[in-house]
Amino acid sequence: MINPAHFDLQSLRIFLLVADSGSLTRAAERAHMTLSAVSKRIGELEKNIDCELLVRLPRGIELTPAGVGLLEHARRVVDQVNRMAGEMGDYAVGVRGHVRMWVNTSAVVQFLPHDLPAFLADNPGVHIGLEEKLSSEIIEALGHGRADVGVFADNVPAPGIEKRPYRSDRLVLLVPRGHALDGRTEAAFVETLEYDYVGLNEGSSLLARLVNAAVAAEKTLRIRIQVSSFDGICRMIEAGLGIGILPLAAVRPEILGARLSAINLSDGWASRTLWVGKSAAAVHPEAVRMFSFLAAQYE
Repeated sequence: MINPAHFDLQSLRIFLLVADSGSLTRAAERAHMTLSAVSKRIGELEKNIDCELLVRLPRGIELTPAGVGLLEHARRVVDQVNRMAGEMGDYAVGVRGHVRMWVNTSAVVQFLPHDLPAFLADNPGVHIGLEEKLSSEIIEALGHGRADVGVFADNVPAPGIEKRPYRSDRLVLLVPRGHALDGRTEAAFVETLEYDYVGLNEGSSLLARLVNAAVAAEKTLRIRIQVSSFDGICRMIEAGLGIGILPLAAVRPEILGARLSAINLSDGWASRTLWVGKSAAAVHPEAVRMFSFLAAQYE
C-alpha cells in the first residue's frame, strides 16, 4: 500500500508544471530549477507510487494513464493547500469568514453587482471567493462541497441540493437594426427559427433551454456561431451574424435602440427563475447568512 506521507507537496507542484508545459525543460525554467532537479522530483514520485508517470519523447513528454490519474488529484491537493494558505492569511489580517460562491453568468451580469455590496455592508469581515461557472458545474460543486453557495438556472436538475428562489428575469429576442423582425414588439420563439442564431457555448443552461424549445416545436435551432459571454453574443448580433436570446438586463443599455432591438417573447419559458443553493457541508455561519440573504431577494 502506498504511504500518503511519501507525497511531497513541492514534487506535486513540479509534476503539475511538467504536465501543463508538456516538457521537463520548460517546467525547469518555470520553476527556476535545473533540469536534473526536476527529473529527480519526478523520479521520486514514480518510485513512491511504483508507476511511470510520463513517457519521455524527443520533443517533450506524454502522461501515462497513472500520470493522468495523478494529475487530477495533484491539482485538487495543490488547490486546497493554496486555498488554505489564502484563508489563513486573511484570518491573520482580520477576515472573519469565507464563502466560496459559484454562480452562473446571468447572476454575475444582472444581480450580484447590487446584492453582494449590500451583503458585505452588513458583513464587512467576510471574504467572498466568486467563480463564474455553468449551472451544471455549480450544482456538482455544491453536491461535492467544493462550493458553499451557488446560483444556477431553474432548468438544470439539482437533486439533493437545498435551494430557494433567488431572482426572476425575462428573456428577450435580440435582432440587429434593419432585421426582418425589427419593429416587432412581441414574437413567438417558433417564428424565429428560420433565422441563424448566435448562442452561448455548449453546456450553458440558456443554450439548453433554446434547444429544448426548438425540439418541442419539432424544429431545428440553427446556431451559426457560439461565444462564451453575453457581451460576445451582442457583438456578434451587431455584426449581423445572427439573432439571439438573452436576459434583457444583461444587454448594455447604450446599444438597445441604437444597434439592437429587443423583442418580447410570448413563450412561457421566457420567464425564468434563478435559484440559490447551499452545500450540505456549508454549515459555517457566513455561508448560511449568504444563502439566507440571497433567498430573501426573491420577489
